[in-house]
Amino acid sequence: MSKLRPKLKRVMRRLSQRARWRQVSRILLGLILALLLLTGVQSLRALSHRNLPTDGVFVLGGSIRREMYSADYARWHPEIPILISAGSDPPCIYAIFDRSNAPMEQVWLEDCAHSTFYNFFYSLPILKRWQVRHVELITSASHLPRAIWMARIIFGAQGIWVEPNIVPEIGIPGNQETRLKTILDVTRAGLWSVISHLYRPSCDAVTHLSQINLDDWDLENLHCEHQGQVEWDY
Repeated sequence: MSKLRPKLKRVMRRLSQRARWRQVSRILLGLILALLLLTGVQSLRALSHRNLPTDGVFVLGGSIRREMYSADYARWHPEIPILISAGSDPPCIYAIFDRSNAPMEQVWLEDCAHSTFYNFFYSLPILKRWQVRHVELITSASHLPRAIWMARIIFGAQGIWVEPNIVPEIGIPGNQETRLKTILDVTRAGLWSVISHLYRPSCDAVTHLSQINLDDWDLENLHCEHQGQVEWDY
């Protein structure tokens, strides 16, 4: 009998571990299903916002022509907040807005992102704080369809409808879209659309455009993209 006790203890321990694992598995499965359900509900909510007026503009960095268009947009719609994600150097953007006599009070620069995925990753919490429900995505035709799919997946999962606003480009863009890049980024966007309900990253490099101080920059050695035709006469 004494020899059986250790065996019984091991068996009972294994059964207890399996029971705990089954319980944890059920909790995880329930959490995943709840997040998927929430994502679906929010995506339908985003669809219901498509007829609402634009209450936010999101500019993907990568071309100074998008920032030039954003300056015109700010003159047309000074009341709508604009977020430029990982765009040109801040003095270049400041000079473009200043040259266009475009208001800067509603323009912010986010400089944490280093790829298209992280443009959405870091900017989503900012748009949520602004309580945006219908955002215009300013990008280029060369950035499609990857950008609009990622935007509608990630922003849509938070109830934000995305309307593309395509800026004409001159010349051939340096970053070419590929099917593999699109598949990988869209897949990553799908995963993040679920996880984003649990975690919202923060970016400590968000600057109000009107607060850019050109004296803090070495303008003589700062070169903006040539299509911007920025000249430092400050």
